[in-house]
Amino acid sequence: FKTGDVLLRAGTVMDGRSIGLAAAMNIPWLTVRRRPRIAILSTGDEIAMPGEPLGPTMIVSSNGPGLTAMVTGLGAEAVHLGIARDTRDSLDAMIAAAAGCDLLVTTGGASVGDYDLVQDALTQAGLALGFYTVAMRPGKPMMFGRLKGVPVLGLPGNPVSAMVGGVIFLQPMVRAMLGLSSTIDMVPARLGRDLAVNDARQDYLRSSLERGGDGMLTATPFPLQDSAVLSGLVRADCLVVRPPHAPAAKAGDPVEVIVL
Repeated sequence: FKTGDVLLRAGTVMDGRSIGLAAAMNIPWLTVRRRPRIAILSTGDEIAMPGEPLGPTMIVSSNGPGLTAMVTGLGAEAVHLGIARDTRDSLDAMIAAAAGCDLLVTTGGASVGDYDLVQDALTQAGLALGFYTVAMRPGKPMMFGRLKGVPVLGLPGNPVSAMVGGVIFLQPMVRAMLGLSSTIDMVPARLGRDLAVNDARQDYLRSSLERGGDGMLTATPFPLQDSAVLSGLVRADCLVVRPPHAPAAKAGDPVEVIVL
């Protein structure tokens, strides 16, 4: 290359090859985007961290570790705040601990109920609520707002709902903060089995994905789509996207998928 050649453009993710190229170009300093700090807060008396003793009505918290790994893998800095209990004092303390972060993500407590105190605690702290509940499955109980200028994303407590919500909402937000494209790429495929007519919510069906001899992808939704079955999400290669009120579909019909 020669003087004046443009070899690294704005928006390039600096991996080892790019850094080596910058060094070869005799550029000792580069201006880069700061890694956003993403605070992640799980809520609920019924959950415990992995390795902690479990009571008879308790479950292990998987949302916090899973979302922490998700945002770290995107290049952000995760601040795992732990678990806030279902009391105002605990929630207030944990919300205050998120000060200085660029985004607060909560899981659990986004729906209306006697013990779902998260929205109330955030509102008392100054949350300007943007939306509450989304016509999607899994993941209907969801909220978004701003707390003193900091965006707040409230994801459901069910593990699959939280992780799918992370794919649809959290990942694009983090990519935008990093200066990358926030567009969710949709890939055409054909359906691997029949599906019934859809209702008023947009479905994100956990599915296997295989490429046939003709080069076309076939997406086959799993029979069990329970929002508490995290093992199904781990086995999934993609999410089949079905719009609200989609008519019944047959195996072989075209669909769009989000590759995981």
